[in-house]
Amino acid sequence: MVVAGRLIAPVNGPVPLPELNLAKFPVEAISIPNASGEALAAWQLIHRDASATIVLLHPLRADRRAMLGRAKLFYAAGFSILMIDFQGHGESRGDAITMGYRERNNARTAIEFVRDQNPSHKIGGVGWSLGGASTLLAMPLELDALVLESVYPTLTDAVHDRIAMRAGPLRHILAPALLWQLKPRLGFNADDLRPIDRLKDVACPVLFAAGDRDQHTPIDETHRMFSVAVEPKKLVIFEGAHHQDLLAFDQELYKTEVVNFMMQYMLEPSSTNFDKKIGD
Repeated sequence: MVVAGRLIAPVNGPVPLPELNLAKFPVEAISIPNASGEALAAWQLIHRDASATIVLLHPLRADRRAMLGRAKLFYAAGFSILMIDFQGHGESRGDAITMGYRERNNARTAIEFVRDQNPSHKIGGVGWSLGGASTLLAMPLELDALVLESVYPTLTDAVHDRIAMRAGPLRHILAPALLWQLKPRLGFNADDLRPIDRLKDVACPVLFAAGDRDQHTPIDETHRMFSVAVEPKKLVIFEGAHHQDLLAFDQELYKTEVVNFMMQYMLEPSSTNFDKKIGD
C-alpha cells in the first residue's frame, strides 16, 4: 500500500523559466482552463512565421521543463510550441497521478486550446512515456502528425516490467497486488489504460521512438505497438538507449528522424529541410 501511495502522489512545485535568450526563444507562461476545474500551467512559444504548432507532453513525475530541448529544436524548425504540466505535476494541481487516466483529458485540452487559438494551423503531438500514453488514451484527436516516445502498450505491461526490474519472478505476485489497488484508490482498472487499443483511432502519420535497452518499456513492446498502428507509420530505434531522454541521448538522430518527420507532414515542402532552417 505504501508503494502504491508513493507512485500516485502528486509531484507539484514551482517551475521557473530557465535562463534563456527570450529575444530568440520567446517563452510565455500561460494558464489553460481544464475540464476538471483546475487550470493547466503551460509555456507557449509563438513563431511569427509558423503555420503549424506542436504540443509537447512530458513523462511521468516530470514537468514541462523536460520538453524544453525539444521545444528549442521544433521552434528553430519553424513551429509554434505549447508545453503543459499534466495534472498533479509541476504547477498544475491534482490530487493523484493516474498514469494517463485523467492526464488524457489534459492532452485533449492542450490540443483543443491550440486548435481554438490557431484554427488554420496544422497540429502535431510529441508525447514522451506518460505524455504519449495520455495522448493515445485521449483518441480520437484532431492531429496532423504524432510522435510517441517510449510508450507502454498497457498499464499491466508497464507495472510488470518495472517490478521485474527490482523483484524478478516475484512480479507475478507483486504486480497483481499493486494493480488491484487502482479501483479502490483511483476509481479505474488496469484494463482502462491500454494505449495500444487506441492506435486504431490515430488518423494521422505516427512515429514510434524507443531505446533498444529500455527495461521499463522493452523494445518488443514498441514493436507490438508499431505492428498495430496503421500507415503511414515509422519506427526509430535509438541503439544503446534505456528509458531516458532520447533527444539528450542522440540529438543528431532525433533531429534527422523525429524533427524531419514532423516537418515532412506538417510544413510546406519548401520548408522541410531542418539543416536549411537552422542555417537561415
